[in-house]
Amino acid sequence: MLFHLGTLWRLNELGYLPKLDRVSSVSGGSITAAVLAMNWSLLALNPASGVGANFGSAVVEPIRALARKTIDVPAVLLGMLSLGRLGSQTAVYYRLHLFGRKTLQDLPDRPSFVLNATSVQSGALWRFTKPYMADWRVGLVNDPQVQLAVAVAASSAFPPFLSPVILRQQESDFAPNSGNDLQRPQFTTRILLTDGGVYDNLGLETAWKNYQTILVSDACAQNKPVEKPPLNWFMQVYRTLMVIDEQVGSLRKRQVIGSFVAGDRAGTYWGIGGHVQDYQLPDALPCPTDLTSRLAGFETRLRSVDEVTQQRLINWGYAICDTAMRRHVVTGQPAPTGFPYPESGLG
Repeated sequence: MLFHLGTLWRLNELGYLPKLDRVSSVSGGSITAAVLAMNWSLLALNPASGVGANFGSAVVEPIRALARKTIDVPAVLLGMLSLGRLGSQTAVYYRLHLFGRKTLQDLPDRPSFVLNATSVQSGALWRFTKPYMADWRVGLVNDPQVQLAVAVAASSAFPPFLSPVILRQQESDFAPNSGNDLQRPQFTTRILLTDGGVYDNLGLETAWKNYQTILVSDACAQNKPVEKPPLNWFMQVYRTLMVIDEQVGSLRKRQVIGSFVAGDRAGTYWGIGGHVQDYQLPDALPCPTDLTSRLAGFETRLRSVDEVTQQRLINWGYAICDTAMRRHVVTGQPAPTGFPYPESGLG
């Protein structure tokens, strides 16, 4: 959430936000994307420069305020008391602290924002957008009235602790014959959703098929090696799933970068586990690998983060985004004068 906030900060300074046609997100990135979407009209974008004068108040402040709160522990405890509806409790906290009663219909028409979740039932991607929400196997609901807090909770429902989010619909909500093979109750009336990163940990699918220029911001760090893996069955399964997830993510990353290298796509990739030196940009912000690696290893939880760590994660996202963008997309742009929070640096 905070790393992606830093990347949006730099994209705004570069005047790139109004150039975006689609923002596709999963997991914690959906929190950041949804705040940007909800407050898009408040950005006060300059018609000439494309820079949003109110980016700080519209995007930075709400996200940083959420980062000061611990959500996962109370959500899990309340979810256990409500017979396993863990994800629904997360939506309660998102509604209370961030999104209020806003729905998907409060999102802008452009850019098109896609909040991706994974259907536990069909095994396919479930897309939340303003015009529709859909699973290609189950079907499509036009003009969904789903609350933004619920859509974000589904997209960021990290299993097993914050998952699933249960979405209840009527069979009549679905456009007739819009699903491939599963358009029937229970698939249409009691929809179980988990983190969008389970299906597509880069949120690529909804953009890759439709756009020629792709910008990828990746906040997934590499799993740490374990010298003595646990031998009990539960922890073995957990570790194995983490290895599988990392391998799938690595394949998608190679697909993206390979497409850039081959000239099939324009754009760039940057990641929280990346190294500024690899981009060979002479005037990149100074980002020592030992410091950025420590930030990349910061635990992914919805818990209170101290002010300095918040600032450092934002600084890192800002710096690596700046490097990738000026190296591959907006070549010739001047370097930034420094980090958003120079007093905190990277460590």
